Amino acid sequence: MSTEPTEKNRATAAALLPLVGGPDNIRSVAHCMTRLRVGLRDRSLVDDAALRAVPGVLGVVEDADTYQVVLGPGAVARVTPEFEALVEEGRTRVAEPVTADGLAERGAALKEARKARNATPFKLFLRRIANVFVPLIPALIGCGVIAGLNGLLTNLGWAPAVVPALAAIASGFMSLIAVFVGFNTAKEFGGTPVLGGAVAAVIVFPGVAKIDAFGEHLSPGQGGVLGALAAALLAVRVERWCRRRVPETLDVLVTPTLTVLVTGLVTLYGLMFLAGEAAAAIGAFANWLLAAGGALAGLVLGGLFLPLVMLGLHQALIPIHTTLIEQSGYTVLLPILAMAGAGQVGAALAVYCRLPRNGSVRATIKSALPAGFLGVGEPLIYGVSLPLGRPFVTACVGGAAGGAFVGLCNQLGVAFGSKAIGPSGWALFPLLDGTAGMGVTVAVYGGGLLVGYLAGFAATWFFGFTKRMLADLDTDAGAGAPPAPAGPASAKEPVPA
Repeated sequence: MSTEPTEKNRATAAALLPLVGGPDNIRSVAHCMTRLRVGLRDRSLVDDAALRAVPGVLGVVEDADTYQVVLGPGAVARVTPEFEALVEEGRTRVAEPVTADGLAERGAALKEARKARNATPFKLFLRRIANVFVPLIPALIGCGVIAGLNGLLTNLGWAPAVVPALAAIASGFMSLIAVFVGFNTAKEFGGTPVLGGAVAAVIVFPGVAKIDAFGEHLSPGQGGVLGALAAALLAVRVERWCRRRVPETLDVLVTPTLTVLVTGLVTLYGLMFLAGEAAAAIGAFANWLLAAGGALAGLVLGGLFLPLVMLGLHQALIPIHTTLIEQSGYTVLLPILAMAGAGQVGAALAVYCRLPRNGSVRATIKSALPAGFLGVGEPLIYGVSLPLGRPFVTACVGGAAGGAFVGLCNQLGVAFGSKAIGPSGWALFPLLDGTAGMGVTVAVYGGGLLVGYLAGFAATWFFGFTKRMLADLDTDAGAGAPPAPAGPASAKEPVPA
């Protein structure tokens, strides 16, 4: 087997590490679907311009907690382990600099100052909740695709002997997703992960059907991921209370017992019922929103999603998507939100056509468009539309138009959604499911993408540039980046070469 891919990923990691300050400047390393997320001790040691010039880097982003390097789907999952290994090797091989404490203090001060300016407790809490669900996305995608394949085979009457096996593979994870949510919640909020999983397992245990709460029998799975989230959060609080008060000699026996017992009873006689009601309300509201709001609801959702992606807050919607998938088998919101990516693609195509002499921008668009068609919006957001300003707004117009189309069709009776979260754009086709049949569902979703492309293109062509912007940008930029003109979404990052 060729080692070229591994060597390429390690070379990318090796190129990135010195540009973010070296191993001793790294506090934490993680990744999501498209970004390498690095916690830094000293932000001033980062060379932004050089990072953008590294082959394979699609852009850089900052939030209150991390410095993020956009590498794209697939690539980030391969580069991150190599990056982590290099960080560990560097720390082992090189003695900590004399100024390490000073750098740590300075980095902490910068972090706190940035948090005070740009972060709120609510946003930070949402990010932590998102961190619970993001590790589950690969399993949701895999099981969703298998479920779609199984449904296709069932409808066609093919391979009847294989269908039960595929159904078991596709459904097994979803039947126990509450346990994984409980485990990750306890881990994220500072508890013992397995205790979080243990109290969440109560929710899916078949024997809960024999228990009465609030005058009715409980149902296995009642409350779903919301109940698991609440139960694990409570378990963390109970565990911390016990750690402070139970003598060390008894801690290993008493603390886990009390944590599981107290949290388990509260879950059975309170949280399952309350979370079940909340989950039912979320499902009812989502269905009502599209059935009653239709085009207007789709317009708002599709138009506002790109700003959420830009801020990284779109991950806060993961619990809602997961709850809807648990209830009906698919989330009706994701196809509408996916229209934002279509508007972004249309806007990028218009920029490409409007700047025929700017080779740098056109090269960036050509390299980022394949990911854009597959629903990965960050390369086009941070490499094209956001730095240019006005095209970011017109991309949102395209997303709003596509969302309005899908919302209108939903209002007219074509209700459908995605069996999993994570993919978007063309990659969402294998995950679609609905009440009107696969042919109609695919046609409506494809129509929404087309509307988004056309509206984003038209809005950007006619309103995406001022005369001054065209004069400045439509020049032979060579390998350099164009200037970032002021606009409604003023540039945070220059367009990478």
